[in-house]
Amino acid sequence: MNEIRLFSPATVANVSCGFDVMGFCLDNVGDEMVIRKIDKKGIFISTIEGFDLPKEAELNVAGVSALAMYENLDVDFGFEIEIYKNIKPGSGIGSSAASAVGSVFGMNELIGRPFDKTQLTEFAIKGEALASKCEHADNLAPALFGGFTLVKSISPLQILEIPSPDDLYATIIHPQIEIKTSESRAILPKEVPLNNAIIQWANLGSLVHALHTSDYNLIKSALTDVVVEPYRSQLIPLFTEVKQASLNAGALGAGISGSGPSIFTLSKGLENANKVKDAMQEVYASSSINFDIHVSKINTKGVKIIN
Repeated sequence: MNEIRLFSPATVANVSCGFDVMGFCLDNVGDEMVIRKIDKKGIFISTIEGFDLPKEAELNVAGVSALAMYENLDVDFGFEIEIYKNIKPGSGIGSSAASAVGSVFGMNELIGRPFDKTQLTEFAIKGEALASKCEHADNLAPALFGGFTLVKSISPLQILEIPSPDDLYATIIHPQIEIKTSESRAILPKEVPLNNAIIQWANLGSLVHALHTSDYNLIKSALTDVVVEPYRSQLIPLFTEVKQASLNAGALGAGISGSGPSIFTLSKGLENANKVKDAMQEVYASSSINFDIHVSKINTKGVKIIN
């Protein structure tokens, strides 16, 4: 096999109480990429459609992660990358992670899968760091592993796969404004009051347990962020109104997707997820801000090969 086309999915990171460690994978939102072997050694990005991004490998998230992997290969050929970008950069649903994951996943498939998913995540971290100015894997891990994941450690990298209820759906609204991850990190406090820290790790532990046991009531009570959301929510127009409308419509919980501006909710069942969609839409329809809304089942497979 000399060429592969793949779907690299969008993801939701942090999941309210899981700042920088938890994420989950979306099913119907993502980028398409083509990776092929070429005779010339090195990494080359030939096509980018959808958004204006650099084609120089060392300046592109997909290229940087591919270069990190390529340095660990002993091959007499190179790779060409085509990127068909459907996830807007700065949207808060893992745009850079999708690019970083897609390139290393595709290369790995073409050379017989010598690296496991954890190793691929380590390569992809180098690309993600280009976008966010720090190494973290809460978007990368669910894109590669699928489902919910918890990043226990970055050094050494340890990723835990977390099961989730079969009837769990996400509804995400993406206001068409851009919030850079590096900028949204800059507004966060350097220290957290002990009382808030206790609340946060209790919620995270509860959420992990709730996902294992399909306890929807516990998911609902655990989706609370007292550390990050109070600061980042100020950057997102109508955040409070969207959150309250979503909860009124039956959402289990709502929070900021990644660094924003996207807002995610989790719901039990597709019917409830669509009711939440309508409620979100009603809030933003009265504003002058363009927006997209996605309803997605939790994607348990992650990045995948397509025809």
